[in-house]
Order: sequence, then C-alpha cells, then structure tokens
Amino acid sequence: MPAQPKQRFPWLPWRPLWFEMCGTAVLLLVGLSLVTAMFGAGGPLAQLIPSVRLRQIITGLLFGTVGASVALSVVGKESGAHLNPVVTMVFCLFRKIDLKTALQYVVAQLAGAVLGCLPLLAWGTRGQSISFGVTVPGAVYSTQAALLGEIVTTFTMISLLVVFLGFRRLRPFTPAIFPILYAILVPLEADISGTSTNPARSFGPAVVSGEWQAWWIYWVGPLIGALLASVACSFLAKRITVAKLYYFDSDRDGLFRRMSSSGFAGASTEASESEHAAAGRETK
Repeated sequence: MPAQPKQRFPWLPWRPLWFEMCGTAVLLLVGLSLVTAMFGAGGPLAQLIPSVRLRQIITGLLFGTVGASVALSVVGKESGAHLNPVVTMVFCLFRKIDLKTALQYVVAQLAGAVLGCLPLLAWGTRGQSISFGVTVPGAVYSTQAALLGEIVTTFTMISLLVVFLGFRRLRPFTPAIFPILYAILVPLEADISGTSTNPARSFGPAVVSGEWQAWWIYWVGPLIGALLASVACSFLAKRITVAKLYYFDSDRDGLFRRMSSSGFAGASTEASESEHAAAGRETK
C-alpha cells in the first residue's frame, strides 16, 4: 500500500481557513453591494424608498441575513463562520480556539475582506460616492462619540452571541440574532460611526477606497466592546461547546473538539461530554 504523501505545513488548518476567508469575502461583497445599492449616488432605491431611516433598517436586516446565511452554509460547517476578528478573539479568550489558530483566522478574515471588496470596484461612480461602504465617523459627531458607539454596539452583539451559544435551548437559533440585531443597530448607530462592530468589515473597503479616516476606531472600539462583553458573560464560557455559530456536532478531523476540550483543564470531563452530546442532539 503506497505511503500517504505528507501534507505541507501541517500546522495550518487549511480547510477551515479557506472557508473562513471565503465566508468573509461573501459577507462583504454581498453586504456592501446592498449598502451601495441603497445609498450610492444615483441609485433608484433612494427614490423608491425616500426615507433614509427605513433604508438603514432594511440594509441592517439584509446585511445580518447575509451573515446568518453564511453561518448556515458549508462555511459554518467547516470554519464556524466567525467572519469577525473580535468573535474569534472571544472564542480564544473562552479557550474554545487556541491562540495560533485564532491568529490564522484573523489573517484569513482580513484577506477575505479585501478579496470580497475588490469586485465592488465594478460599481464605479456609485460605489465611489460612498467610498465602497467604508466606515467613518459621522460629520457632526466626534471621534470619541464614534468610538463609544463601536464599543456599545460590539458589546451588545457579542453579549447576545455568548448568551445564545451558552444556553442549549437558544443555541440552534444563534444565526437568527444577526438580522434582527443589525436592523436595530444600523439606524441607531450608522450616522455616528457607520455601525461596523467588525474590524474586517471596515478593513476591506478601506483598502479598496484608500479612505483611512479614523481607521483605528474600528479596531479599538470593537476590541474593547468584545473584551467587556467577554468579561460580563464569562460565567457562560464553560457552557459553550465549540468555536462555532452553528453545526456544533459537525467537526471534520476533530479540530474544534480538540481545541475546546483542552481549554478548561479543571472542568469536569463528564459535564463537558454531556454538553457536547446535547449539542449534537440539537442539530440532528
């Protein structure tokens, strides 16, 4: 029987990273195309839906639906569909993903964000009119207000995510929080900071447009918000089974189970196995 060829760079989980990059690319390509169609200069939707607030609600709902759809797709099955560096950071803080893999995920997310934004150049002048969906502080708001907005909105998003993942009855509905959440957050926050809550979401259009105004806000704000949420919800950390938003019992090569089971050395093995088994029953 011929020997199996050795995999190059065995320390890289290629499959999850590939899907994470593709999922982030899809999120930004589709999501920011919706933003451009709704708010780009000369678009027919502005005349069809003259209320800016209503368009913000619809855009938030659809953007969140894109993220939820990615989580429910093969991307969610293979990579967990974090699609956001601060989501990965919280899973790392909760010891559901190791630091090395978490850093690789962030690189994949940023690469996917740029790849997903490159096709936005096809929108031409309509895309240029809104800098291809870049997030910048509102004209009448201070940098401090935009930073606080990103902290509060990210804190809200991460707290809800942890609560849904931490309770077995809520866990299967985790992807459903995003359409509703962003339909609420976008009209409240868009005029202040642009409602990023995701450094990758801000990084992609900044690279494509060359618009880096107050770019640090969209790293510092989400990171602080996510850190505060992880502290506030730390009591739920041991109840989260794996670093995924869905497909909790699907784990090719056992990568996610290995990272999660080695995270809390002091936790009860029996309790961990019971939680994993319950998660498996929920998604079958």
